[in-house]
Amino acid sequence: MVPLDSEIEDKIYSLYVLEEKLKPEGFVIGSNWDYEKGFFDLKIDNKGIYYFLRIPFYAVAGSLDYPGVTVRLEKPFLLAHQYEKGYDEEGIGGALRGSIDQFQSPTDPDANVPDEYINIGKKLMQKVENLILPLY
Repeated sequence: MVPLDSEIEDKIYSLYVLEEKLKPEGFVIGSNWDYEKGFFDLKIDNKGIYYFLRIPFYAVAGSLDYPGVTVRLEKPFLLAHQYEKGYDEEGIGGALRGSIDQFQSPTDPDANVPDEYINIGKKLMQKVENLILPLY
């Protein structure tokens, strides 16, 4: 995990407004959210290691399942997950294989993030800042 300094940290926004700005850029709300906190995730690459830009947030007014919830953004970071490599020797491809692999735990949930991806992450955060800081 590589923390990224950003001016969005500690800013408060409507979750709905953030979704309208970030989802068209490829961000999704990660599946590991609960009623108090969540993450905007952007997959940067998946060449054997999945690199993500992650922007954590937590509810300050309402809960995440409530329309109109307001959230505070936390320090963004880059995250790398390395999954087990292999191929389908048995010929069990397609949807069946995908339904199994989606629940596979990373072999290295905190893999090293090379400088190349740190630079990409910084540029992506500049773009995010340009999108949402004027809304603050």
